[in-house]
Amino acid sequence: MGVAKPFDIPKKLVWAAYLRVKQAGGAAGVDGQTIEGFESDLKNNLYRIWNRMSSGTYFPPPVLRAEIPKRDGGKRALGIPTVSDRIAQTVVKMALEPSAEPTFHPDSYGYRPGKSAVEAVGRARQRGWRYDWVLDLDIRAFFDSLDHELLLRAVRRYTQSRWILLYIERWLKAPIQVGDGSIEARAMGTPQGGVISPLLANMFLHLGFDTWMQRTHPAVPFERYADDVLVHCATERQAQAVLQDVKTRLLQWKLEVHPEKTKIIYCKDSNRPGTAAVESFDFLGFTFRPRRA
Repeated sequence: MGVAKPFDIPKKLVWAAYLRVKQAGGAAGVDGQTIEGFESDLKNNLYRIWNRMSSGTYFPPPVLRAEIPKRDGGKRALGIPTVSDRIAQTVVKMALEPSAEPTFHPDSYGYRPGKSAVEAVGRARQRGWRYDWVLDLDIRAFFDSLDHELLLRAVRRYTQSRWILLYIERWLKAPIQVGDGSIEARAMGTPQGGVISPLLANMFLHLGFDTWMQRTHPAVPFERYADDVLVHCATERQAQAVLQDVKTRLLQWKLEVHPEKTKIIYCKDSNRPGTAAVESFDFLGFTFRPRRA
């Protein structure tokens, strides 16, 4: 008889996670192993992931940092886990998402099954006709600034599973390997590019922003795509008041509103004769601006 594992993780779940990672594709991590390379010894590689996760001895390798250009000319740092680690993260995501997903706010659109950026843009367009002002919120370095203790506290609101909490904590602490091969420790944040990161971000902002907005500003609608947020207000004064409240709220969650990128915008159109300093904004790759009808 084999020795019982401390964690009951079905082998079928590891297989399903592998199929998802294979379908998604993606680059090799710090070990240089591609999906094709992983598949050259598929049975043993999958067994190794299952065995280590089930016994509590799975430790994620460092995450490979890659930088991609941003639209504003800056660089966005992505973290690329190894193929094995992407499968392990997908195992946890598939175990955790079914219980978390139904609790999320209907106007949270990012990285959710059955939701899309196009849907978020469409809703923003409709509300732009009904509300004269938009608060375009930018959270400064959101993924890099997440506080680990607060994030784990948020995750515990969704699960008490020991193995899920154990591995999420290990992923948060996994170091980063930079271009010259050196290793950097990470004390905060979760890498963009990690399989589990978008779900963790949605959990954090559901509790830190969405439910708080529902409670404190029930008449103020918003669209949120991960850390991209639009808030619709009837007046400029209301938008300024909501912004001050959001700043205070985010500070409680150890986050900060970006002072330059956060803007209050007047939704000018042919029915709105007034003018304001800012009358256009970008949301998920679309520009909203006045146009003659």
